[in-house]
Amino acid sequence: MKINTTSMGSEIVTGSGVVPIRQVFGIGRNYAAHAAEQGLEAPKHPMVFAKNVMSVCGDGDDIVIPPIARDEGFGGNQTDFEAELAVIIGKDCKDVSRENAMGYVLGFTCANDVSARWWQKKGSGGQFCRGKGFDTFCPLGPRVVTLEELEANGHAVKDLRVVCRVNGEVMQDASTAEMMFPVDVLIEELSKGTTLVAGTVILTGTPSGVGMAREPQVWLNEGDVVEVEIAGIGVLCNRVRFAQ
Repeated sequence: MKINTTSMGSEIVTGSGVVPIRQVFGIGRNYAAHAAEQGLEAPKHPMVFAKNVMSVCGDGDDIVIPPIARDEGFGGNQTDFEAELAVIIGKDCKDVSRENAMGYVLGFTCANDVSARWWQKKGSGGQFCRGKGFDTFCPLGPRVVTLEELEANGHAVKDLRVVCRVNGEVMQDASTAEMMFPVDVLIEELSKGTTLVAGTVILTGTPSGVGMAREPQVWLNEGDVVEVEIAGIGVLCNRVRFAQ
């Protein structure tokens, strides 16, 4: 399965048809080490936020940082990378049990939860969605892999290696085994009293090593190449471009 993006939105092309990407949820601080590197406590329940559906772009597309996310009056350029495993819901679900959760999954892909930190932390009244929702701030790809494909190739969703490289340098390297809330728990929690429509994307959280937590801090700049590699899925690759 592959992901197509257009000016009208994004979709997953399967062997039997097309599934439009309808909504995108993110999970914050799902790796204890990522919470710790920010000096924050690990959450007791999944920390949920939304990303604009138009933030989705594909493998090989540019991550386009708009002028507003580089304006010195709004914190200057503080655009960060976050490598994540993404889960795509394949059929509508509500009040799903953990035991049945995987039956609603279309597949898995690599994701980069690109984040303009000033807008995330200060520019939107404490809400994450603005800083994480600019166009192209949710690269997905390079393909969507089913649970059956992963398992047939000797991979388990509960223990996939997630790596992020910027210009070839490893920035993040961890396993999904370190998630505090694994995929089946996230689906159970998000679907409580809420319909997750087919085409819902869930970004499952990022490991430690993000740019804002480094000393000195590392921000994405014009021409940088960001790669997110997940075992059994492949490598998502995007170049950074500053919009004029």
